[in-house]
Amino acid sequence: MDRLVYTALSGLRSQMNAQASIANNIANASTIGYRSDRINFDRVMLRGGGAALDSRSLAAEEVTDADRTAGTIIQTGRPLDVAVTGDAWIAIQATDGTEAYTRRGDLSVSPSGVLETGDGFPVMGSGGPITVPPYQSISVANDGTVSIVPPGGDPNQPQVLDQIKLVSTEGTNTVKGLDNNLHVKGGGTLPQDMEATVQSGALEQSNVNLTQALVDMIENQRAYEVQANLLKEAKAMDESTASLMRVNA
Repeated sequence: MDRLVYTALSGLRSQMNAQASIANNIANASTIGYRSDRINFDRVMLRGGGAALDSRSLAAEEVTDADRTAGTIIQTGRPLDVAVTGDAWIAIQATDGTEAYTRRGDLSVSPSGVLETGDGFPVMGSGGPITVPPYQSISVANDGTVSIVPPGGDPNQPQVLDQIKLVSTEGTNTVKGLDNNLHVKGGGTLPQDMEATVQSGALEQSNVNLTQALVDMIENQRAYEVQANLLKEAKAMDESTASLMRVNA
């Protein structure tokens, strides 16, 4: 069987996975702070007998990173909504207990008193997840400092609880995980960026460009059809070869 079949098959698989990533981006077009997946296609060289068969190279794809372009910031006026400015990220505790990073700033206080993001990840402070006691009012300063006024307290004398850990990924190899958060490749944590700031009462929207995503989906669909036609051609070539070998009775 011609290796064209395997080349076309690998292309079909890659286009299907790319379509899944594009669909995931479209589904998260309205998710706060979401960073769209970036897909990279490459070819896998077949080497045999010291020769590379460029015309029969397999295709491979992977989600290499997230598009780190900032999303649009909208004003909400809600005290626990924060939009991270610049290229900083909010440190959170991932489900496996490690530290991860997000741009999602729709914070809230859980029933257990933990400050968490809109998707339920605890927000990290100077010594771990930030816990918030009962309060009359709460606020987040530009440097990430969380303050409250306890019930019956003086509104002019808020109490400082902790400071949200803001980090910069510059110079560090970070990758986007299946939880849509950034992780340090190989493990580890990032140091706090003392220059990073947030904008209180605002939210950063998803950076997915719906128009571009739809264009990508159409182009990907056409590439899938090309790979499917390659399979048909391989079948026709195989049948033609078989007919040449057929001996008439």
